[in-house]
Amino acid sequence: MKAQHHFKFSTGVIAYPILFVLVIWLVFWFEVRFGYNFSRYGIYPQTFKGLRGVLLSPFIHGDIQHIYHNTVPLFVLTTALFYFYRAIAWKVLFWGIVLSGLLTWIIGRPSFHIGASGLIYVLISFTFFKGILAKHFRLIALSLLVVFLYGSMVWYTLPIKEGMSWEGHLSGLIVGLVFAFLFRKAIAKPKKYIWEDPHYNEDDDPFLKHFDADGNFIASSESEADQSEAYRINYIYKKEDDTKK
Repeated sequence: MKAQHHFKFSTGVIAYPILFVLVIWLVFWFEVRFGYNFSRYGIYPQTFKGLRGVLLSPFIHGDIQHIYHNTVPLFVLTTALFYFYRAIAWKVLFWGIVLSGLLTWIIGRPSFHIGASGLIYVLISFTFFKGILAKHFRLIALSLLVVFLYGSMVWYTLPIKEGMSWEGHLSGLIVGLVFAFLFRKAIAKPKKYIWEDPHYNEDDDPFLKHFDADGNFIASSESEADQSEAYRINYIYKKEDDTKK
């Protein structure tokens, strides 16, 4: 797949993130409107019933501040994912939710873990490390942008704030790093020039043959002949017809 096929805008680049965020807000609206509390459907570590939260927890949030701080970066990161990594975007999202949720279920404290923050850390980690490993200038630029916007969030993978699921954040960070190494196919490859080929020989390069060892330009006899041929003018003389006199 050529590079231009990787970075091509489509309706899904915006539509899928909007739909994802809209579902999260609809779940929150339903809770507020009808007085439900879906927190008990979150991840509860080391319990069989708590496993249902692996798939459900990204759609459940505690309050307006929680959902706001999650859905804004989620929209930005999923949009970048579908634009820069469209071939594997659904795999990253689905397996990111499942694996980060399972890891949270394994290492988490005995409490309900809710919110899409685990998936957000998957996307941050994957986008950053994959861009560095891919060595493509556009993906590296995306990695630097992610660090600029969300680099400070790495501190929340540590237990520095009470009531925050740092286990979910840490799980997402680990899963995203693993994805950066696993997902190698269908990723835009950096452009390779002819001199980067391991079998490249300077003596066979037709361009370098025009320069001497000191870097001075040398006009070859062939090029001079080509130039003279290009500017050659041929004149054709015809005798005047005597009948027209």
